[in-house]
Amino acid sequence: MEVKTSLLDNMIGVGDMVLLEPLSEDSFIANLRNRFDHNEIYTYIGSVVISMNPYRSLPIFTPEKVEEYRNRNFYELSPHIYALADEAYRSLRDQDKDQCILITGESGAGKTEASKLVMSYVAAVCGKGQEVNKVKEQLLQSNPVLEAFGNAKTVRNDNSSRFGKYMDIEFDFKGDPLGGVISNYLLEKSRVVKQPRGERNFHIFYQLLSGASDDTLKKLKLDRDFSKYNYLSLDSAAVNGLDDAANFRTVRNAMQIVGFMEDEVQSVLELVAAVLKLGNIEFKPESRCNGNDESRIKDKNDLKEMCELLGTEQTVLERAFSYRTVEAKQEKVCTTLNVAQAYYARDALAKNLYSRLFSWLVTRINESIKAAPKSRHKVMGVLDIYGFEIFEENSFEQFIINYCNEKLQQIFIELTLREEQEEYVREGIEWTNIEYFNNAIICDLIENHQNGILAMLDEECLRPGTVTDETFLDKLNTICAEHLHFESRLSKSSKFLTDHSLPHNCFRIQHYAGKVLYRAEGFVDKNNDLLYRDLSQAMYKANHSLMKQLFPEGNPAKVNLKRPPTAGFQFRHSVGTLMRNLQTKNPNYIRCIKPNDKKASHIFTDSLVCHQVRYLGLMENVRVRRAGYAFRQAYEPCLERYKMLCKRTWPHWRGPAREGVEVLMGDLTVPAEEFSYGRSKVFIRNPRTLFFLEERRRQCLQDLATLIQKIYRGWKCRSHFLLLKKSQIVVAAWYRRYAQHNKYKRIKSATIVVQSYTRGWQARKLLRELKYQKRCEEAVTTISAYWHGTQVRREYRKFFRANAGKKIYNFTIQRIMQKYFLGLKSTMPSMSPIDKSWPVKPYLFLDGVHSDLRRIFHLWRCKKYRSEFTEEKKAVFEEKLEASEIFKDKKALYASSVSQPFMGDYLEISKNPKYQKLNSAMDEKVLLADVVNKINRANGKGTARIFLLTKNSVVLADQKTGQVKASVPLPDLTSVSVSTQSDGFFALKLKEGSASAIKGDFLLSSEHLIEIITKLHRTGATAADSEQLNIDISDEFLVQFKHDKVCVKFIQGGPKNGNSVSCKRKNNRLLEVSVPSTV
Repeated sequence: MEVKTSLLDNMIGVGDMVLLEPLSEDSFIANLRNRFDHNEIYTYIGSVVISMNPYRSLPIFTPEKVEEYRNRNFYELSPHIYALADEAYRSLRDQDKDQCILITGESGAGKTEASKLVMSYVAAVCGKGQEVNKVKEQLLQSNPVLEAFGNAKTVRNDNSSRFGKYMDIEFDFKGDPLGGVISNYLLEKSRVVKQPRGERNFHIFYQLLSGASDDTLKKLKLDRDFSKYNYLSLDSAAVNGLDDAANFRTVRNAMQIVGFMEDEVQSVLELVAAVLKLGNIEFKPESRCNGNDESRIKDKNDLKEMCELLGTEQTVLERAFSYRTVEAKQEKVCTTLNVAQAYYARDALAKNLYSRLFSWLVTRINESIKAAPKSRHKVMGVLDIYGFEIFEENSFEQFIINYCNEKLQQIFIELTLREEQEEYVREGIEWTNIEYFNNAIICDLIENHQNGILAMLDEECLRPGTVTDETFLDKLNTICAEHLHFESRLSKSSKFLTDHSLPHNCFRIQHYAGKVLYRAEGFVDKNNDLLYRDLSQAMYKANHSLMKQLFPEGNPAKVNLKRPPTAGFQFRHSVGTLMRNLQTKNPNYIRCIKPNDKKASHIFTDSLVCHQVRYLGLMENVRVRRAGYAFRQAYEPCLERYKMLCKRTWPHWRGPAREGVEVLMGDLTVPAEEFSYGRSKVFIRNPRTLFFLEERRRQCLQDLATLIQKIYRGWKCRSHFLLLKKSQIVVAAWYRRYAQHNKYKRIKSATIVVQSYTRGWQARKLLRELKYQKRCEEAVTTISAYWHGTQVRREYRKFFRANAGKKIYNFTIQRIMQKYFLGLKSTMPSMSPIDKSWPVKPYLFLDGVHSDLRRIFHLWRCKKYRSEFTEEKKAVFEEKLEASEIFKDKKALYASSVSQPFMGDYLEISKNPKYQKLNSAMDEKVLLADVVNKINRANGKGTARIFLLTKNSVVLADQKTGQVKASVPLPDLTSVSVSTQSDGFFALKLKEGSASAIKGDFLLSSEHLIEIITKLHRTGATAADSEQLNIDISDEFLVQFKHDKVCVKFIQGGPKNGNSVSCKRKNNRLLEVSVPSTV
């Protein structure tokens, strides 16, 4: 049976803030700190999850944890993000309710990681299959791509999302993912051109320069040095723990998995490189004749490379940076741009190019992961959006980010109250109105279509005439002066009061999270987000594959003179769409908190956490949940948990669970106003009541544990006694058996001893009788022998005295010869013919016999050795013998050839396919095949030739082609000349007047000279029509080359010649061969 646990078991602090008692901001923070110190980073507020960023890896996200929280009740286990993800997934799958998970918190609180954990959990628990796994992998791999292009390192977070992301994951009726749709909100494109101190540009720029191959960078016309690009900050280019090169490879792989084609990836990287090149374009002023300054580009190299990347003409883009065309109805006015305007145009183009590329990436990912439009899908939305931001200097970006958080807080309160009310109605509990702060008045201050701040900002941007941030602030002071949540230095109220606590050009809004001071500088420009039409048209004319999709307004055929919508208007529209989408889904909340600003583990800063608790409205959320009933639980788990507190429900309750809970509550005398009974749950109003039940349960569990221990100890002692009793019986039985066995062995041993003594006495008696009988027989024999000896000696004494000396001599000689032959037998040498050992002669008179025996043994041993020879082996030894007769003590090379066997065919000409043609051309059996060097008389250098010897001829062939170069019959050979030294040179001298002697003699060099000449000598001797071949061994001999005779002279070479034999031509009549003395 599976043991169910609970949120309340082994709880560190309070796992659900609704149960915190007493409830105050200090106790709230203290409970978070207590749980954080014990690595409990998740805490509940009802169904809301508070997530503390641990800034380190914890072993709570393993596959085992996924299985632990799978299909479990939300409050069944300790707080975890997996519990919320599982609750949302099961509600979607089983109850057909669309879900949304809202993840909020400030930068560095862990929102992105939380969204990854939710998606990875859902991917792990949903169905399996090839298509399903493909969809899951694409959904998960979209994160690295968007993080590379939309995240950056900030002072608060090394991987801060600089855009809002909402992903709708679509499921079928079984709960298997079909696809998804991603929406992005307000990319912080100003970061492209400028980053605050200590922060970086978007990750993709650093990843591209660090991880791309040299070939890729060369194609993109980039250099790895960050300092060469003005748009990249250098003080934070390298981030500890962030491997840009490895992340680039991850992004490339993720884009491939999501479905990007290789040419699309290349196009994206080209645009990223173009943005970097764009930042390096600088301008200089140039005076015109009318006195106005005109901007000109200083160095056009970066402009040229950028135009090559985008496929646009350099002159077109250069003109767009110098001139601006304004069209109004039928008029067209062209004005020049000064340096400041040119830099503004350059940065505007960079921001628009990057932001539109990011939007295209989101659209392209959506095309890959979208579900097929078959039927209605179940949807789970995951919102990862910027948290509330309060900086030292807050501008337009912080304003609209905080506006978005105001809308999320509004819907959070509304949906929380609605969920609370719906549960009360569903359970039949009376609903009581809950007082709470409604931030609709703040949202109206910002988004009102007539008097809202965004509406007035749009009105200022569209108004003709001079429009500045000061005029915008003046309008705010006029319209919003009496609003309770708006403050500025000069609020034009009825009393014209002046507030000197605010800086100039600033206004302050009282948000739900606190007061935020905004600097009006830059509001108008950032809201306009203006890109000159000349630049749009120049981008549209580019040949790059993405340009026409990114800049459709640049199409000359579709010129729209209307002003494009402002950034504030677009964002307000997107937020409105998002809010309407969220209101159609069942919400699940994750509130992310960062414990410190140092991005360090084990550090909890109370003031920072308190600030986040306030602006996230967590205390208010707890009060809303506790305004009615603080705790609720289904009847079955409630009865299962507390049934031991009542004798009537313990150990088993046979009736309905609700009746059991009513009996339990009645027996515990809990006041009736402290709880209510719903249709499926019991509601407890005050946490003290729940803690009272938990304390009674703890005491009861202690009593039950004592009872269980008592019963267990009694059972253990009885079991031990019975085991001892059983063991005693077994031990006694074995001991009695052992004692009887030993007694039997002692009796048996004594019997054997008696028997042995008896048999010994009988044997000794018999032995004495036999010995006596034997001595009698020996005595009779001895007496008889002596008697017969005496008789013989008396009879033959006269003969013995005459021949005694000769007989003793013969007997002695016979014994010596017998001893000699027996000794020779045991010391006989081995059967090897080269073994010259022989036993030493023992006596001088055996000298002749000893020598004859040694000779006879050696002849017999040689005969036995010869009888074991095969015909092939015999032929080899005959060749070796003949080589010895020819070269021994005559040629220095001979000594090194003795140990080398004569192989004959060194080229394996019959097996090697390379020489198949040459082998087929030979009519006779090849006796020797080797590669030799044919010496050229002109320079003394050698040319490789194949040397073939048959019974009737010598053949020289080309080594590469196998073509026969010369064939000399053996009868045409008169002699062979060699030197006395250790070289391999030999000359084949031909018979004068023969057909072979037309070109003259052959001077050759070979490593197997001894074998070649020996085989030539034997073959010539066995040929029927040839004379004996002469071998001339001399250090100087003549060689006939065509009509000239050349002297070949062999000399000893010095150390400078090295260890190789060299042949040099001295003159027309002399070839000198230098032989090293060490060879």
